[in-house]
Amino acid sequence: MTPNPALGVVFHWLGGLASGSFYVPYRAVKRWSWETYWLVGGVFSWIIVPYVLGRFMTGDLGSVIHETPAETLFYVYLFGVLWGFGGLTFGLTMRYLGMSLGMAMVLGYCAAFGTLIPPIYHGEFFSHVLPTVSGKVIVLGIAVCMMGIAFAGKAGISKEREMSEEQKKAVIKEFSLKKGVLVATFSGVMSACFSFGLDAGAPMRAITLRHGTSTLWQGLPILVVLLLGGFTTNFIWCAILNFRNRSASEYFSAGPKRDVPLLRNYFFSALAGTTWYFQFFFYTMGETQMGKYKFSSWTLHMASIIIFSSLWGIALHEWRGASARTKGWLALSLAVLVASTVIVGYGNYLGTLQ
Repeated sequence: MTPNPALGVVFHWLGGLASGSFYVPYRAVKRWSWETYWLVGGVFSWIIVPYVLGRFMTGDLGSVIHETPAETLFYVYLFGVLWGFGGLTFGLTMRYLGMSLGMAMVLGYCAAFGTLIPPIYHGEFFSHVLPTVSGKVIVLGIAVCMMGIAFAGKAGISKEREMSEEQKKAVIKEFSLKKGVLVATFSGVMSACFSFGLDAGAPMRAITLRHGTSTLWQGLPILVVLLLGGFTTNFIWCAILNFRNRSASEYFSAGPKRDVPLLRNYFFSALAGTTWYFQFFFYTMGETQMGKYKFSSWTLHMASIIIFSSLWGIALHEWRGASARTKGWLALSLAVLVASTVIVGYGNYLGTLQ
């Protein structure tokens, strides 16, 4: 299949929309502890949906996993476990900083590490990327993306300085800049391990293609193993919190007053988890369209997530009370991030002509 970078950008935007939107359904969950709704959503995003789509959209998923070298499975799973630490603290980042500032900080770290480390590790960045015109354009697009993330962070910090404590907590009840920055830094670095896991799973792509899987769906078997690793980390931590906070009964009981809407909570947690998974469903599709510089997919994904999460932040009034100057920084960040996706896409297009 001939690569189509323009289509790849569209897929990455759809993935960004899914990622930027997944936390919204959680806001409809009532009187459940964070660990409860996070784990329920995670069962869908990390176990059920990856397996179901992998089972029905690829050729003989079980045989593909069986034929994959044990070393490959180990590293894909390990990177999933490490990414899990970033994933569970990502949820905490949203609690402390909100969607706009929280995602900007986490994804800034994640974009830098997740995009550049794989080609550097394989010895391709300086030998095959930088010497070419298309590679230089892509690197420019990555730099522009980082600039857009910095502007988004600037907007968030400016908003924090302008708003009173009452205003912050009216929108983000547990707002804490100090806690949020620490958690976001850790989350961003560890979250980049997802990119490393996708890279480590390259042998699985070749195996599933031999089993008749469409080129578009070749990344789905990797997600089954990678997300299993992420589930492991999140399950252990949420189980610890359930025990420590005595919240395990929330999965089954409506509480002493029977005022916990169990069906509603399960529905919206499942919706959030399913929406979350689709970010990487579309990501793996987009990656197949980017040609020989598919490492740039991670930058496109990060930029798209920040764009859509910022738009959700606006819709949910997280920027209410901010000055025109602060909103101007936000608008500038969105414009720069959109420009970065165009530049990276164009660089990949040039790569298909070489």
